[in-house]
Amino acid sequence: GISGEYFVAAELSRLGYITSLTLRNTKGIDILASNIDASQQLGIQVKSSRSNRRAWLLNEKAEDYFADNLFYVFVNLKQKGEHPDFYIVPSKVVAKYVKEEHKRFLKSPGKQGQKHRNTSMRTFRDNEGSYLEKWELLGL
Repeated sequence: GISGEYFVAAELSRLGYITSLTLRNTKGIDILASNIDASQQLGIQVKSSRSNRRAWLLNEKAEDYFADNLFYVFVNLKQKGEHPDFYIVPSKVVAKYVKEEHKRFLKSPGKQGQKHRNTSMRTFRDNEGSYLEKWELLGL
């Protein structure tokens, strides 16, 4: 997880933004970012994965944790020496997606036709790569 945060902070810095990793006691925000004159700021929640799947695990809190100035950056860490893939997604999009996807999951039958049990786990997917490298969504 922490390596994903450092990769995101480095990429934001490379793109010309001011970034700061938060301490572990900052609820739901891993990185604070602003434009160069600090007139606009936002919070970033980073979720990392070592697979090439475009899917990341979240918990149920993601359904209700959103704001106009809060974003997720989902990171696919690759092999040593390879540049990670970054998926930049507004928190409102994530909240809506995980809520609707979980409802679909609960209504669908399990492998043997049984009902799925409720769980606190949620998954965000970007199978089409719609949010790949979409840094401009940050609006900074």
